[in-house]
Amino acid sequence: MTTQDPKLKESGDLNQHAESPDSESMEVPDSMEEVAQTLQETLGDIWKNFLDHTPYLLAGVLVLILTWVAANIFSNLGHRLFDLRNIRRSLRDLIIRLSTIGIWIGGLLLAAMIWFPGLTPATALGGLGIASIAVGFAFQDIFENFFAGILLLWRFPFENGDFIECQGIVGKVESVNIRMTEIRLTTGELVLVPNATLFKNPVNVLTNKPYRRVTIMTGIAYEENVSQSVSVIETAVKNCTTVETSEPIEVFPQNFGSSSIDIEVTWWTGNKPVDIRRSRGEVVTAVKKALDEAGIEIPFPYRTLVFKEPLDLKSRESDKTNIFG
Repeated sequence: MTTQDPKLKESGDLNQHAESPDSESMEVPDSMEEVAQTLQETLGDIWKNFLDHTPYLLAGVLVLILTWVAANIFSNLGHRLFDLRNIRRSLRDLIIRLSTIGIWIGGLLLAAMIWFPGLTPATALGGLGIASIAVGFAFQDIFENFFAGILLLWRFPFENGDFIECQGIVGKVESVNIRMTEIRLTTGELVLVPNATLFKNPVNVLTNKPYRRVTIMTGIAYEENVSQSVSVIETAVKNCTTVETSEPIEVFPQNFGSSSIDIEVTWWTGNKPVDIRRSRGEVVTAVKKALDEAGIEIPFPYRTLVFKEPLDLKSRESDKTNIFG
């Protein structure tokens, strides 16, 4: 009668127990019927979980709809309320936009907590912070323009309807949006300028004051009386309807030109580009008419030629005699 070593028996049992889970996990279906049955059970579990979670999904969608309604109501009421209080337009737009963004963030967080019952406000805010860092690096230019737009609205350097000049762009501000500013050029085209461009570069606000100064140059012949000419020009400018008489009109002889005494004429008119063009045309016409009526010459360019050596001049009659003999 033979006896088995206890150690060998124990190791054999351990090997048998160790191999049994692997054999169960690696079990392969015997037929296509088992595969179809397993797939059917899986889809059934998914559908059951979806039906169980449907109330949460509907509640989250309802929260988003209510958030959209609340944001629109606040936007409409905010415009009416701020109009009654005479608050600056740019500051009004900034408050309404930031408040609308806050309403949407709160609605999205509430909807996320409804869709995922295990989600807490602390976890949601923590995830939002991590996501904001990732999105910030990915969309750096967009966020730069966004914050630049907020600063432009807060500092109110210009309003909708103002004419500005920046980086060679001259036009009317139609809207300051979150990312870019819409500028209508004087030629009619619409230009979308990133807010960061306006924030980083010098901006010339042409309509910051009600009037703008315009300067033109004219000239009179050297034989004319300069004091009389200045008086005639000043009177002609004062009689123009587009000239603002409450501001000073300045007429000064400027320098000795090549063929005339140059005179600088300066006056004030409306602040819009079309006002300046209209006023310049009226003043030029009035000055030309006044100088003509006074008999004061506006000379053409004169050119004097000086020769170092005397020239041999011949008359045309002598040339004809030499030619025809």
